[in-house]
Amino acid sequence: MSDFETLRERLAERREERRGVPDIRIPSVWIDPGAPISETVTVDPIEWWSEALARIAAEGRAVGRPESGWTRGTAVYNLLVRTATAFDHDGDGRIGGGDAVTASERGTFLKCIALLPYIRSLGCGAVHLLPIGAIGRDGRKGALGSPYAVRDPYRLDSALAEPLVGLGAEIEFGAFVEASHRLGLLVGVEFALRTAAKDSDWAAEHPEWFYWIREDAPFASPAFPVRTLTELKRRVDAGVRIDLPPPLPAYRELFIHPSRLREVSWDGRRWVGRTADGLRARIPGAFSDWPPDDVQPPWGDVTYLRLFDHPDFDYMAYNTLRMYDDRLARPEFAVRPLWDRIAGVVPYYRRRYGIDAALIDMGHALPGALKARVIRDVRSMGPGFAFWDEDFTPSIERRDEGYDAVMGSFWWAGHRPGQLRDSLLRKLAMDGCVLPFFAAPETHNTPRSAARDGGVARSVLVWTLGCFLPAVPFVHAGFELGEVDPVNTGLDFSADEIERHPEERLGLYNAIPLRWTEGPAIHDAVRQLLAVRSAHLEAVVNPSPGSLSVLEVRDERVVCFVRTGKQEAILVAGRFGGEEPSAVSVDVPIADGDVIDPVRGGRYRIEGGHLDLKLSPWDAVVLVGRLAGAGDAAGR
Repeated sequence: MSDFETLRERLAERREERRGVPDIRIPSVWIDPGAPISETVTVDPIEWWSEALARIAAEGRAVGRPESGWTRGTAVYNLLVRTATAFDHDGDGRIGGGDAVTASERGTFLKCIALLPYIRSLGCGAVHLLPIGAIGRDGRKGALGSPYAVRDPYRLDSALAEPLVGLGAEIEFGAFVEASHRLGLLVGVEFALRTAAKDSDWAAEHPEWFYWIREDAPFASPAFPVRTLTELKRRVDAGVRIDLPPPLPAYRELFIHPSRLREVSWDGRRWVGRTADGLRARIPGAFSDWPPDDVQPPWGDVTYLRLFDHPDFDYMAYNTLRMYDDRLARPEFAVRPLWDRIAGVVPYYRRRYGIDAALIDMGHALPGALKARVIRDVRSMGPGFAFWDEDFTPSIERRDEGYDAVMGSFWWAGHRPGQLRDSLLRKLAMDGCVLPFFAAPETHNTPRSAARDGGVARSVLVWTLGCFLPAVPFVHAGFELGEVDPVNTGLDFSADEIERHPEERLGLYNAIPLRWTEGPAIHDAVRQLLAVRSAHLEAVVNPSPGSLSVLEVRDERVVCFVRTGKQEAILVAGRFGGEEPSAVSVDVPIADGDVIDPVRGGRYRIEGGHLDLKLSPWDAVVLVGRLAGAGDAAGR
């Protein structure tokens, strides 16, 4: 029996028991995707889940494996499970974990199953889940800990299961994947493969897989003299990977080689190692490994895995964690049993749960041979599996490594018209798109789009621009709701903004509900734009150089470009802020005549290949027409 059917059977048993499960209040869109965002409805949770699964089951059998390259033509909805379906069901002002007779108010796989029809209604074809593995305790952030502090990637976070049902996270997640497939949605999961929780389950069995330092030693990222820092950056930028400058001796002397440990035990808070001469050791936290002078605070809940074992490199630094020194990154120094365990993670999820994609956290920082093995082993299980990388730069190198997409930098450039036009669009126009990137107005690490100047109007503008790039539209859960509170403060935040959002208020570490009933929502605009994109997909996903043209306009706040396909052309123009409307006058490769904006319904006239229009602050226009000359060429 499949996990999906096991879950249905268990819910049927609970319906028969009728043990007085309290009703709960939920957002109406969780049942009816077309309902107003501001409305709620009261339901019996067992009845709600049972009916949701019955409707999904009525869709038919689960779809088969997708064709290779499917990422380029889809749109992705990004879920942090604990936050996306968290909700104050009883209205008491707090989020409880639930029990055997009360539904959890945190996000769970089961509630996410009920959310799938809503996700599909937006026009998304895939769901991407942030890490779902079992979470560590040592250095835990917030009430629930960071999903990136993984104790064991082969086990799921038990907090993501519904205690009222009692089947556990593994059955619920398996049912989630099957339910997604029944609705035609593909499922990707994010994996952190080069880091682990400091109290990883692997540490007692395999202390040699971890770095250790003296227990009483204060620890921080290695500092380099200014002259050394300048030299090492120069050498790394030049591609040099041999004899890179190491950290100062005082830093290196903090580390204890794991071969010196005679025992490892749990002291109630963390793993403690002991040497033969009585020295106590602990596993240190991680830090940003590049650049070495990065100002990001240390990560006290995770540590780097010890991927190589070489007596000259028994420390954590840029040259042992990412810019691997050539003397270190050799086959004879690889910690093979650890590599085997890491390489088996994604194949396990493919085999056990049937997932369709994996986003590798900092995949570009894995040793090349290990990364190649991870990709090769999964691809050997059959075609259609997609690999995504967190890298911000689409490149031929990432494509040749086997990736289907990268995160890209649209989350940053998309909000800065000059950078968007000059750094991203002009490059796409000249070089084409060698590898799709995520057109994400926001991610779990960035400010919310609606929290920036312009609010939801900015969100619609940036979403419009991204939907017509040769990219993958990416909806971070809450974006379509006009959410303003960030999930994490990792990228593009000022010091003041970070201070305003302390750890206990961030959804990455706590079950913080989204604005499911508050708005102002833009989910209708998300749906409309994805529908227009889908209707003109041939031109939109065209990766060829010249398929995108940047049009010159006088107002620096205006971004205007054209996408061309075999028979049609799409003009997209948007205005970032300002006070008065901007007059835009451009030559376009669209056949003369009246052209209607399929999103907003405006009518525009093109004469002699020329278009005049006005853009109000935060306004955007999409015009789709026949490519000038395409009819004549087709008729000859």
